[in-house]
Amino acid sequence: MSSAYDYEFKTIDGAPLPLTTFKDKVVLVVNTASACGLTPQYDGLEKLYSDYKDKGLVVLGVPCNQFAGQEPGTEAEIKAFCETKFNIDFPLTAKADVKGDSAHPFYRWAQAELGEPAVPVWNFHKILIGKHGEAIQAFGPRTEPEAAEIIAAIDKAL
Repeated sequence: MSSAYDYEFKTIDGAPLPLTTFKDKVVLVVNTASACGLTPQYDGLEKLYSDYKDKGLVVLGVPCNQFAGQEPGTEAEIKAFCETKFNIDFPLTAKADVKGDSAHPFYRWAQAELGEPAVPVWNFHKILIGKHGEAIQAFGPRTEPEAAEIIAAIDKAL
């Protein structure tokens, strides 16, 4: 049986980022965008990361330009935007597709594991991965990072 640990992204700086890096941690994978009406969710994601990182949570941002071209920048521009506008401290990947034939293999795996709810329909879709690399649950874009249902799922997974 495969797990999230079978997949690898590149960091926003271009280095390999195997998901085994986060072994024994709970990971909230979020496809992000800098020019979206939901972009203010970066604040909630950073707060969630800051509040829970010492307990074993990692927030992983995956910039994606598949939704209305709302992440058109380069990796360097995205990184600068996230650091200066939102003081983002959690890890970011290089830009990746999250749906369709060009979807990153991690997203194809998540869809196979969780079904249709794991397919991002917009920016700031969230997928929760457990400590053993298992797909736990997906949350839609409008579910705020600090929503009770996300907090409850993270607490249970930790």
